[in-house]
Amino acid sequence: MNHEQASPSLHGSCHCGAVRLTLPTAPDIATSCNCSLCRRTGGIWVYYQLGSVSIEGHPENTESYMWGDRSLRNVRCKTCGIVTHWEPIESTPGARHGVNLRNFEPALLESVVVRRFDGADTRKFLD
Repeated sequence: MNHEQASPSLHGSCHCGAVRLTLPTAPDIATSCNCSLCRRTGGIWVYYQLGSVSIEGHPENTESYMWGDRSLRNVRCKTCGIVTHWEPIESTPGARHGVNLRNFEPALLESVVVRRFDGADTRKFLD
């Protein structure tokens, strides 16, 4: 009998499945931010080089929201409203995007260290 635990799936989606995401690698660390947007969406964020995450159903099934300095586009499903990821407005060398880890099976979130980030005030990690 094999007692090895299977690796969590790197495939996720919004609630209705119109937007599907596949991570290139399993994350080690995620971020929980308390800025005015993140605390409302409840996202737990992992970051990858822009273009390295496979995102199906985007942009045809998504809407975006920009605020603050308008450097990021926060993306959600048009049908179910679930926030799936954010991406920079301008694609520059080294740009990255954030993926909401809550769109994946709980085992993937349970496999990472979640760091708390004070995006509301100090812009520093709290741990």
